[in-house]
Amino acid sequence: MNMDDALREGMSVDGAIGIALVDAGSGMLLAKQGGNSVFDLEVAGAVNTEVLRAKLRAIEALQLNDSVQDILVTLDAQYHIIMPLARNADEQLFLYLALDRSRANLALARHQLRRVEQAIRL
Repeated sequence: MNMDDALREGMSVDGAIGIALVDAGSGMLLAKQGGNSVFDLEVAGAVNTEVLRAKLRAIEALQLNDSVQDILVTLDAQYHIIMPLARNADEQLFLYLALDRSRANLALARHQLRRVEQAIRL
């Protein structure tokens, strides 16, 4: 499955606002689907890079021998899921999915995002 097809699959989740593949090293989007004039995926990707970095610093400071599977941010009207791709240490990529909370099923969305992550890893 190519990148665009994988992200389109992510957008098939009920309530999906936008999905992006983000380079955590630079905060730049490598690919995206969705978003709109009110929800700028470019800005969201860059800002959520800092969220992921903060969590990784916390894991290191606590000397936890662990990794981030995903990060869920729950807002009044939205869910935001940050899911690092399981790749080699040189590639710091993550999927970012924004959902309309009133329409989304969080469990199904996380499951679907994991399928997208698996498709991108291949």
